[in-house]
Amino acid sequence: MKLNERSLAFYATCDAPVDNAGFLYKKGGRHAAYHRRWFVLRGNMLFYFEDAASREPVGVIILEGCTVELVEAAEEFAFAVRFAGTRARTYVLAAESQAAMEGWVKALSRASFDYLRLVVRELEQQLAAVRGGGGMALPQPQSLPSVPAPVPALPLPLPLPRRPSALPPKENGCAVWSTEATFRPGPEPPPPPPRRRASAPHGPLDVAPFARLHECYGQEIRALRGQWLSSRVQP
Repeated sequence: MKLNERSLAFYATCDAPVDNAGFLYKKGGRHAAYHRRWFVLRGNMLFYFEDAASREPVGVIILEGCTVELVEAAEEFAFAVRFAGTRARTYVLAAESQAAMEGWVKALSRASFDYLRLVVRELEQQLAAVRGGGGMALPQPQSLPSVPAPVPALPLPLPLPRRPSALPPKENGCAVWSTEATFRPGPEPPPPPPRRRASAPHGPLDVAPFARLHECYGQEIRALRGQWLSSRVQP
């Protein structure tokens, strides 16, 4: 696989947070001597520098398909990064303390995409079991504060709507009322007076046919029109 050195150098020294960083002793490929290097883990790439202030890495180890295991070596707290294959190289590293070694072994073991793929698959199975009621229960807290049982609420009378203290403003000539601006119901207004019905010479008009009503009211209109015409003719 061909890698761009400038892109790798920028990725190794950028300001993004790292997964792990610290000094490790790296065993040389041709010589048995160990060299102290500054290691930076970003994703599935393990960069190593001459020291912590270096701006360009000396090398990089791509962690795909590797296994991390403890080994017996001259240096204490040693572990190895192995790759499958006859010509694959094994990187022997040593930490400065037991806690540092355990942290590096754990971080390097989780750095490959194969591990992330297994984690995602396991989470998907757990989610499917929870959705399907497969028996997985959500974690419950150890102790919960006692909550008193709810008291049934008594039915309360509905409050009367409040009358607004002032008239609302007008918008485009129309009053803007809110949902609360309802008047309190007062005494019922008196009933409207009954409609006055014209008297008919031949009985009530509400039971007379239309032709009879037309003739009855037409006589009054003709009499009024005659009076108006006669008043115009007189000087």
